[in-house]
Amino acid sequence: MTFTLHPNLARDAVAIGRFDLCRVLVINDANYPWFVLVPERAGISDTIDLTAEDHAALWTESRVFGAAIMTAFAGDKLNVAALGNITPQLHVHHIVRFTSDAAWPGPVWGVHPMRGYTDNELDVVRDKLQGAGITGFVLERDRL
Repeated sequence: MTFTLHPNLARDAVAIGRFDLCRVLVINDANYPWFVLVPERAGISDTIDLTAEDHAALWTESRVFGAAIMTAFAGDKLNVAALGNITPQLHVHHIVRFTSDAAWPGPVWGVHPMRGYTDNELDVVRDKLQGAGITGFVLERDRL
């Protein structure tokens, strides 16, 4: 079985980089710095489906990426979640939150319409990630 990105993720996000295990996407909603780590393994819907090695790698990549984006975006709180009720492919949300954001302190889902990134805004996100010097992360510069 070959890894294929779920259509919901392909529709709602832009590939922005990768680690050894995970593809990193940015959700195309400029209201929040909202990223998703997707382990590039076929047929995986929950963390318990991963091998022990991949499970450890996922949480290491999550920790490294989470710390970097909190610094890069100067956030107040990092929300990390793996839900999968609508999109059954394992993906872990990493959302940098601010006490001043429109949805604070509630969840971001369904509060405001998604506002897609412009190419310039996406370049700013990429520049922040590039400047963060994230260990093991390779930046991609695909367009919207």
